[in-house]
Amino acid sequence: MRHAFSAGFAVPAGYLNTPSVGIPPAHVADAVDETVRRWRTGAAAPPDFDEAVDITRGAFARLAGVPAERIAIGGSVSSLVGMVAAGLPDGARVLTAGNEFTSVSFPFAAHGSRGVTVHEVPLADLPSRVEGHDLVAVSVVQSADGALADLPALREAAAATGVPVLLDVTQAAGWLPLALEWADWVVGGSYKWLLAPRGAAWLAVHPRAMERTVPVAANWYAGEDPWQSVYGLPLRLASGARRFDISPAWLSFAGAAVALPYVASLDQAEVHQHCTGLADLLLAKLGSPARGSAIVALAAPHAAERLADAEVKASVRAGKARIGFHLYNTADDVDRVLAALG
Repeated sequence: MRHAFSAGFAVPAGYLNTPSVGIPPAHVADAVDETVRRWRTGAAAPPDFDEAVDITRGAFARLAGVPAERIAIGGSVSSLVGMVAAGLPDGARVLTAGNEFTSVSFPFAAHGSRGVTVHEVPLADLPSRVEGHDLVAVSVVQSADGALADLPALREAAAATGVPVLLDVTQAAGWLPLALEWADWVVGGSYKWLLAPRGAAWLAVHPRAMERTVPVAANWYAGEDPWQSVYGLPLRLASGARRFDISPAWLSFAGAAVALPYVASLDQAEVHQHCTGLADLLLAKLGSPARGSAIVALAAPHAAERLADAEVKASVRAGKARIGFHLYNTADDVDRVLAALG
């Protein structure tokens, strides 16, 4: 058991795969265990989970730097982004980064039959290419290699051109301090840096973007009073961002209701320094410049195999070994990577 940031983590030495799956603190795993116990003994009832869902709205809002009343809930990033894609007019032009994670780009590309086109440009060129598009959709931190989008430049370009922006914070929220009140949409998933079970996601919808977001998965939970919109017509969705809710996966939100408030309670500057400090320490020892990201992509020959042989848990993305440093990692993990790479 490792202890860090006032929590215990049953994480093995060399676990550097948070960009794929985060390891929950013990008290988060205990909360999920208790929910399973209540489920298996018939003690759980559907309304019991409403409070957990609402807790996650507030915690995700704090982590993303947006007002809590903007938050809709769902099960995955792509399903929430799909509601933004459905609101685009025929023939719309969408701008994204090259090699972007496809949960961001595919929901828009799927509307090709309506003439919607998605244009990929290098991440660094994104702010200078905004004009002439109807939407920009990009991850704040790139999944493949941890590269950071230039948010100040993107915000300035969007304001100058009036082009709306969707930001995916799945690889950012939890280690990178965020203040994204300005973005039209902010979306994120639960199971990486937020240390919650897979099956929960959130979408912040700016008031100016409400009419451009289509509740294509309209369901009973999106009603003004969900327990009064279970049966029959007419359509009666909530007036605010909750109209975009997708009925929650109970066990996922039971864990997220403990995990997200824990992550949000931490000193975000301290977390950022810890995570990026370890990543930049590794880069320095490898003779590479600091990048200020918690994610590192290693291009050394056979890096993935050498890491696996040294019992370093990593993943392969875009042809490189990808690792990430989070709350529970230490300098010992850096040394283990260095030893593996020789």
